[in-house]
Amino acid sequence: MTRVLSPRALSALLSSPLLAEQSSVVYPDGDTCLIVDLQAVDLSCLEGLEPAGCPVIGFSQSWAGNIPGVVDVLATTEAELELLQAAASRNPRAATVLMQVLRHNETASVADGLLAESLAYSALQHGSEFQCWLQGRSSPSGGVGGDAEDPVLIVRDDNRLTLTLNRPGKHNAYSAAMRDALVGALHVPLTDPTLSCVTLRGAGASFCAGGDLDEFGEAPDGAEAHLSRTARSAGALLHRLAPRAICELHGACIGAGIELPAFAGRVLAREDSVFQLPEVSMGLIPGAGGTVSVLRRIGRHRAAFMALSGTRVDVDTAAAWGLVDEVVA
Repeated sequence: MTRVLSPRALSALLSSPLLAEQSSVVYPDGDTCLIVDLQAVDLSCLEGLEPAGCPVIGFSQSWAGNIPGVVDVLATTEAELELLQAAASRNPRAATVLMQVLRHNETASVADGLLAESLAYSALQHGSEFQCWLQGRSSPSGGVGGDAEDPVLIVRDDNRLTLTLNRPGKHNAYSAAMRDALVGALHVPLTDPTLSCVTLRGAGASFCAGGDLDEFGEAPDGAEAHLSRTARSAGALLHRLAPRAICELHGACIGAGIELPAFAGRVLAREDSVFQLPEVSMGLIPGAGGTVSVLRRIGRHRAAFMALSGTRVDVDTAAAWGLVDEVVA
């Protein structure tokens, strides 16, 4: 049975000195998340509380207004509450690290946010939850039809540069080779101010179906993976190019497929677009910049909902939230 705390009970729990002795993400009563009733009349006792050591889910079926800062994510239905609670129970370490990073990145600069995300991601890559996911996954697929020779196509037309993710047989899964090619391509407009418009799109049925799962688990050295991720960050470059950058999305926009575009100044999405951040279900957090870019577009609580629940978001919802700027035919 779900244990929903009153605001005063949550305040008393988070103020207890006994919590300082808890060394894991599981609270004394076995909770891997805390649930607080936001339908209570007086929420003033939630102001100024120190962050919890695990995700705090606020529950209200008719919430309107600002969500208390101590609350990480909002559930507005019993189904949403069950989904969020189950996700936190399956991978409590990833869920807790996600909330810690989002709390930090809410006020951090883009550079500091990307650094925090990468360090957290690298730590989780060597954690028990991700290792469990690796052991339970199916064998690498190898894709359909092999890789294209150029993972990113580059076309210049006068003052416009068009970059196309080019692994259509794998729904443009974001591989290390694609990342490196995209980083190289994005350096072109950074060194050439005459390029006034940079458009990023994807070949085939999807813009990008997220990180290439066939490459997951190949980083034996967490520190080296972190250094590589921060040195070759397409998200950081897109942020620098934001006033000139347009992303044209369609089909599956999963993981990196929405984390990277969210840095752009303008995001256009076709009506068939769907968006998802599934990493927590693998024992990870978004690692292509999503805890920075998605958070800045839709706010901490909606970003937490997407990432913790792993729910697919349709294009109309994405537009209403501000994740995309325009829905196009």
